[in-house]
Amino acid sequence: MARTLGLSASTVGLYVDQLISTGHLSESGLEHGSMGRPKRRLMVRRDTGWFAGVEFNANRVQVTGLDFSGQILLGERVHLQANPSAAEVEAIILLALGELQRQQSTPLLGIGVGAPGLVNSAEGISLRYAFVRGWENVPLKRLLEDRFKVPVHVENNLRSIALAERWFGEHRDETDYVIVGPRSGFAIASVQAGELVQGAHHASGEIGLWPWPLGGEGPRRELHHWLSAPMSYRRLAGLGETAPVPEDLHTAMASLAHDPSTQWDVVVADYARVLGCVQLLLDPKICLLHGPMTALGDRFCEAVMEASLHVAPALRDVPLKLVCSRLGDDAGALGAASQAMETWLPAL
Repeated sequence: MARTLGLSASTVGLYVDQLISTGHLSESGLEHGSMGRPKRRLMVRRDTGWFAGVEFNANRVQVTGLDFSGQILLGERVHLQANPSAAEVEAIILLALGELQRQQSTPLLGIGVGAPGLVNSAEGISLRYAFVRGWENVPLKRLLEDRFKVPVHVENNLRSIALAERWFGEHRDETDYVIVGPRSGFAIASVQAGELVQGAHHASGEIGLWPWPLGGEGPRRELHHWLSAPMSYRRLAGLGETAPVPEDLHTAMASLAHDPSTQWDVVVADYARVLGCVQLLLDPKICLLHGPMTALGDRFCEAVMEASLHVAPALRDVPLKLVCSRLGDDAGALGAASQAMETWLPAL
């Protein structure tokens, strides 16, 4: 710890002794080296408390938890009725968090929320989300702090997923990466030099609002209308724009992974065009695909990368690298809980 923090061992020892006395750390023994004083081996105590994470979209609410040592606790997923209202989603979030809290024997220390759409993380307000009726300027921080009496941190859900990748993902050592999130809508989250990019108006990554094709007009011409997971499924399956989609979209998408449909090339080309632009704009080391589209597997990612070279030959010098994330649908809730854990401070 002294080497990592750049402090003297005696100074770190004072802080360690304090955290041991308050029950946050415990000693697991001494490590004897060939020279010098033996080093104290430390463990973070799991029973100090836990952190809750909640993430939602228009289809479901996901809650999970991390104990004080960062181990994942059992979570819960609650499916939403079609076309939910803001009041319904708020009530389900409160109910699901309350139920998770009742299952724990240690105190709740903090809550993180991954909210879709535009989010003012400094104020803890979810500004707007088009796929939930009436979802505008929802004061999630105040709502949850009033109920649970712990610190609450609110972030855009794809940026929460980016935090989950940093803590739990296969590419956790990367410092420049993009989360690609075709779900109810379409957006990205960017991490540059290890820091989340939020934007001056809390709108960084909201590329689903781009006109598509470029120069189009009206909501039907927005990018998320064409590249969201439900619409991508309809296009791949040869269905109409308003056709119902299966509730388990991941499994349904998997059935199309090797479909010879000509729509495959069209969907791949659209993704290649969009992600090629993202690559040239942000130059990330890697793009991590999340959501139901991951069921299309490596074949889809490789096809998008190949097609991107035809869209923009300049990508040969700054190649797009698109891979399916190995994290599951609870990644946003895990990232939200991680943020609550990262920002927590003991009351000493």
